[in-house]
Amino acid sequence: MQDPVSIYNWRRLDGRITTSGQPTAAQLGEIAALGVRHVVNLAPHSHAKALPDEAGSVARLGMDYCYIPVDFAAPAEADFVAFCDAMAKFGDAPVHVHCAANFRVSAFMFRYRRDVLGLDEAVARAEMEAVWQPTEAWVGFVG
Repeated sequence: MQDPVSIYNWRRLDGRITTSGQPTAAQLGEIAALGVRHVVNLAPHSHAKALPDEAGSVARLGMDYCYIPVDFAAPAEADFVAFCDAMAKFGDAPVHVHCAANFRVSAFMFRYRRDVLGLDEAVARAEMEAVWQPTEAWVGFVG
């Protein structure tokens, strides 16, 4: 199956990790069809674009759901630690990480790929900036 590029701000970072803005329930099915085993949501359930029962939708598709609600106005180091712990727990299994627009995710993936996976900072930063330019609240978070 081909990547569901109709999902808002869809990105494939490598053979294991995909990211996007909020997928619909139908699009979660497309993500599952790719062989994704884990879905990480960094957007609060209170966000206007949130699905009513994303955890249930993900579970019905046979994937695990991880919820780390990140305050867009104040991203916290504890959120990044929880994210890194989750990614470590998933091992080599395919994972999809999303938020409302892929802004939170692109910042988290920049740090994760630079600090944990050892990807060249310029490459990781360019991939983040292809999605968005971090706002003032995020500049300190991404470093």
